[in-house]
Amino acid sequence: MLYVCSLSRLTETVSKVGAGHLVTLINSDMDVPTPPQISPDQHLFLGFNDILAPIDGLTPPTEAHVDRLLAFIGNWDRTAPLVIHCWAGISRSTAGAYITACALNPEFSERDLAQELRRRAPSATPNGRLVSMADKVLGREGRMIDAIREIGRGATAFEGTPFEMPLD
Repeated sequence: MLYVCSLSRLTETVSKVGAGHLVTLINSDMDVPTPPQISPDQHLFLGFNDILAPIDGLTPPTEAHVDRLLAFIGNWDRTAPLVIHCWAGISRSTAGAYITACALNPEFSERDLAQELRRRAPSATPNGRLVSMADKVLGREGRMIDAIREIGRGATAFEGTPFEMPLD
């Protein structure tokens, strides 16, 4: 299973779900130690800012970030849960969860997956830049982008509530 949370709920979520794999999508300068129950080689740290276009002094998400995420997911054996987190559990992590769901379920409708994301995470506002790059890499021909636009901006929140995203 796949779980999503904020940094402040990371330790609790990893312990509660028995995670064996972790994806951190957060600013490059943040120090996010690997929880003791996760092997360091099962923790992917992708450092970039939650922005949609390049801004001086900030690191935008790139296609290389998406490629590394997809490679990590492709090597996940799914015997233990995966947790994806970002700072607030609203933008980068929900984009990561959506990308993961699309990558692992190429036969599923992008629209259905986006609507499931919205049902499970009312505050989800997936980072559009990440989704757009993943759409291209996964050959989804704009359908991922359209589906995320269709669900729109999530409910205003300081922090997202941890949730489970089904993968099949």
